[in-house]
Amino acid sequence: MNLRTPALRVGLLPAGIAIALTPAFASAQEQSADQNTTTLDRIEITGSRIRGADVETQQPIITLDRQALEKQGYTSVADVLQNLTSAGSPAISRADALASGEDVGGYYIDIRNLGAQRTLVLMNGKRLGATTSGLQDLSQIPFAAIERIEILKDGASSIYGSDAIAGVVNIITRKRFDGAEASVEYGQYSQGDGDTNQYSLTIGSQGERGGVTLSAEYNKQDPVFAKDRWFSKDGSLGPNSTPSNWSALSQNGSWFGPCGAGGADAWCTLNQGGNPSNVADYHPITSSEYANANQQMMLQTGIERKSVYVNANYDLADSITFNADLLYNERKTDQQIAGYPYQSAAFDTPLSADSAFNPLGEDIDFRRRLWEVPRTTESNLKTLRFAPTVSGFFQMGEHTWDWDVGALWNQNDVTKTGHGDMSLIASQQALGPSFINADGVAQCGSAANPVDLSACRPWNPLLPYGVAGQGSLADKATQDYLFPYFTDTGRTKTTSFTANLSGSLVTLPAGDLGLAVGYEHRKEEGRFVPDAFNQSGQSTGLAATTTEGEYQLNEFYLELNVPVLSDLPFAKELTINVASRYSDYSNFGDTINSKFGFTWRPIDELLVRGTYAEGFRAPTINDLYGGTGSSFESYIDPCGANAPGSVNGNAACNAAGVPLGYVQLGQGLEPCSAYPCATPDQFINGSNPNLLPETSKSKTAGIVWSPRWVEGLDISLDWYNYKIENMIIADSVDRILRDCYVLGDSTRCEGVTRAADGHITQMFYGLANLGQMETEGYDVGIKYRLPEMGIGQFNIDWQTSYVSKYDEAGQNAAGENITIGRVGEPGIFRVRSNVGVNWERGDFAAAYNLRYYSGMKESCITLADGWCDAPDHISNGESDPLRHTGSNTFHDLQVSWKAPWNATIALGANNLFDHRGPLMYSAPNSDFAYYGGFDIGRFIYAKYTQRF
Repeated sequence: MNLRTPALRVGLLPAGIAIALTPAFASAQEQSADQNTTTLDRIEITGSRIRGADVETQQPIITLDRQALEKQGYTSVADVLQNLTSAGSPAISRADALASGEDVGGYYIDIRNLGAQRTLVLMNGKRLGATTSGLQDLSQIPFAAIERIEILKDGASSIYGSDAIAGVVNIITRKRFDGAEASVEYGQYSQGDGDTNQYSLTIGSQGERGGVTLSAEYNKQDPVFAKDRWFSKDGSLGPNSTPSNWSALSQNGSWFGPCGAGGADAWCTLNQGGNPSNVADYHPITSSEYANANQQMMLQTGIERKSVYVNANYDLADSITFNADLLYNERKTDQQIAGYPYQSAAFDTPLSADSAFNPLGEDIDFRRRLWEVPRTTESNLKTLRFAPTVSGFFQMGEHTWDWDVGALWNQNDVTKTGHGDMSLIASQQALGPSFINADGVAQCGSAANPVDLSACRPWNPLLPYGVAGQGSLADKATQDYLFPYFTDTGRTKTTSFTANLSGSLVTLPAGDLGLAVGYEHRKEEGRFVPDAFNQSGQSTGLAATTTEGEYQLNEFYLELNVPVLSDLPFAKELTINVASRYSDYSNFGDTINSKFGFTWRPIDELLVRGTYAEGFRAPTINDLYGGTGSSFESYIDPCGANAPGSVNGNAACNAAGVPLGYVQLGQGLEPCSAYPCATPDQFINGSNPNLLPETSKSKTAGIVWSPRWVEGLDISLDWYNYKIENMIIADSVDRILRDCYVLGDSTRCEGVTRAADGHITQMFYGLANLGQMETEGYDVGIKYRLPEMGIGQFNIDWQTSYVSKYDEAGQNAAGENITIGRVGEPGIFRVRSNVGVNWERGDFAAAYNLRYYSGMKESCITLADGWCDAPDHISNGESDPLRHTGSNTFHDLQVSWKAPWNATIALGANNLFDHRGPLMYSAPNSDFAYYGGFDIGRFIYAKYTQRF
C-alpha cells in the first residue's frame, strides 16, 4: 500500500468504471435467453460485490435472520450484536454516565476489540452516517424494520473502503412486505427498575410492479441508578471494606482554617445544628462525612427513540427497478452524575472576607459538593436519511450483468442540553461582598452599594446540604442564578454517489469468471459547537472548543472471482477471489488496498477457505480538525516520591521546581495513597491535522465440515490474525511525563505546568500515529438440526471465540519498546461462548441461550495489601501485580405461543438466574466497580405480536 501513488497506477480500474457507467438498463431479476423464463434473484453477499451465492462461503460470515432476532429479549440492534462471541467491549456503553461529548447516547459495535471506529456499519450496503469521531450509531435503525443482519468477521477495505478493518455489519431491511404487523413489548429488571417499553408497526402493500413498506417504532428505556445495585451503591470497597472512592469534597461543605475554639488549622465542617457564622461550631471533617457520589449517579443511562422507515420500489420497466430508503429517527439520552465537586482554589473564587456568610472575616478557601443540583445532560439526535437506487440487468451474449447507480444523503443533528455545572462568573459574584438588608435578606454588594437581587444571589457554601438558611443552594432563585443551562450543537453530513457493475466475463472450464467494478464519490462534513460557557472556560464544566471540517474522496474498485477447478478428485471446487480498491482523499492523499481469498472443496462435505487483506482507516474530522477538550486524568507522576518508578530529585524534576520528597496530589489536593491517581485539575487534549491513515493486515483461514452421515450438522473452525500499525491514539499523560522526567527529553516538557508545591496544574496532549497492536484467535461454530421427534424439533447453535493474542506496543519506564499482552482483561476475554437451543412443537416454542465469559484480570497496584492473588507478577521487567476473577455464565430463556388469531405471545428473561459478575475495581467500560458489558440484574419481559 502506498499513500502517495498517482492515480495512473490503478491500471484497469478506470476502464472498469467506464463499463460500469455504460447506460445499459436491466431489472433486479435474472432472465435467461428465453425471455419467458425467470430464475431466482442473484443476491449480493456482504464482503463481495459479485452477485451469486457461491461467493458466500469464502469468508467467515454470520447471518441473523428475523426469526433469530425475535427470539431474543432485546430491543436494539446493538444489544443483539453485543452478544456475538466476537464482539468486544461496548464503546461508550450505557454504563458510562460520566462520558461526555458528541458521541454519548449512541449504540456502537466493536468487532474483535479493535475499536468501534474500525468496524464499518452498512444499511442495505450503504454507510450509516457517522459522528465527527467516526462512530456509527446503530440506534438509528428501527428494530421492526430489520429483515436480517450479516456480519463479516474479516477486513474488507478493498470492497468498502475506510473503516472496514475489523469487519463489516450490514443491516438488511424489510422490502416488499404485504400486510401489517404490530408488536408491543414491556420489560423491567426484577429489582423493579429499568422499565423498557417498545411499540412497533410495520405495514406494506405490493402490486404487480412495486410497493411500499413502512415501519414505525417507539422505544423507551428508563435509567437505573447506582444506589439501587449491590456493586455500586456504596462505591468501590477497598481491602478493609472501606469505600475507596468517596470524596473529601463533602456535600456538607468545608473550609480551611482553625476549627472550634482555639483549634488548629484543618478542613472544617459545620456541627449538626450549629451556627454557620460561629467558628466555634465547626469541627475537622471526618471520612464518615465524605460524599458518596454514587448515590446521585445513573448506573445505566435512559434512552428514548422514535423512528420511521419507508422503503419504496417500482419496476420502471422489465429490466429497470427503482428502490428508495427513507429513514427518520429521533433519539434522546438522559445522563445524571453527582453534583460538581467545587474547589474555590481551583477557580480562584474564595469566600470573600466581606461576605455575610464568612465566619473568619478574611478570604477563605472552601470545598463543597454541589449536591442540590446533580449534573444532567439530555442528548437529542435527529437523523434524516435518503438512499435512492436505480438497478437492473442486461444480457451480454450468454452472460447476465447486474448494475446499479445510487446516492445517499444522511444528516445527523445533535443538541446536548446540560445543567448542574456552575457559572464561574455568577459564583464569583455570589461569593463576593454581601450583606443582610433591612428586610433580613442576604444581598450582594454592600449597604452603600447594593446589587439588585434580580442580578445577583449570595451563596453560602459552608451551609450543609439539607440545612435551610440564607444562601442555601436549595433555594430555587439561587439555583437559577448560579446554574445556567448549557447547549452544545452539532451536525454531520454524509453524501455519496455510487455506480456498480457485476457479471460474468467468460465461462471457464470450472465455471463463470465473475467480475465487479465500481466507483464511489463521498463527502463527509462535520461540526460540533460546545456552549459558549464551555468554550470560554467560565463554568465548572469541561472546557472544549469547536470541531469543524470536511473532506471528500473518490474511489474505484475491481473484484474478480476466478473458478480454477471443479468436479475433480480432491478438487470439487477451487476458486480464487481477488479485489483491489483505490482511494483518493482530499486531505491526506491516496491509498490502494487489496484482498486475496480462496475456497477449496476437496470433497463435497468439506470446505477450506482463507483470506489475506490490507485495510486502512482514514483520520476522522475530529482527529484532524477537532477542537480542544478537557478531562480529569488518572496518571503516575514520576516526580512523586512515593510513585512507582519514582525519579524524585533527578535533574529534570529539580528543573521543574518539584520539591524533594514531593508526594503526588490528587482530588482535593490530598496526597495520593494509590496509583494511578486522579488529577485535581483539568488537562487539555486536542487534534492533529497532520495525521495519516491507520493501516492493517488481516489473515483468516478456516474449514467448514458438513458430514454426510449426520444430516443437519455443520462444523466450522476459523483462525484470524489482525495487525494494525500507525494507530491514531491519544499521546498519553503517562507517556509524556515518562519522556520528560525519566528519559530527559526536554521537548516533551513544554506542555506541562506545575504549581509551587510541585503538582501539575496544566497539561496538553494530542493525537498521534503512535499505536500498533496485533490480535489473533479462533472461532468455532457447531450447528445441528436434530431429526424431528415426537416431542418436537430441536436446533442447537454453539459459537465460541478464543483469543490467543491481543498485544499492544508500548514503552516501559526506561523508554524501551515492550509488548503489552492484554488477553484476559475485562472485555478481552480469552474465551467467549454462546450455546443456543431452540425447540418447536406445533404452536409452541422455546429458546434457551447460555452466554459464557472466561475469567478476567486487572492490575491491583492500588489493592496491593492482600487483594492481589499474583502480587509478584512481572511484565516486561516491571512489577505488575494482578488480581484474577473467575468465569461468568448468564442464562436467557424465552417461551412463545402462536395464537389461533395470527398472533404470537412470548415471555422471557435475560439473566434468568440473576447471576452477579465479580467486583472489578478498575471499573472497566463503566464508572463503577463492575464490567460494563455484564448484566446488572434479571430482566423479565413480555412481547405480543399481531399479524394482519
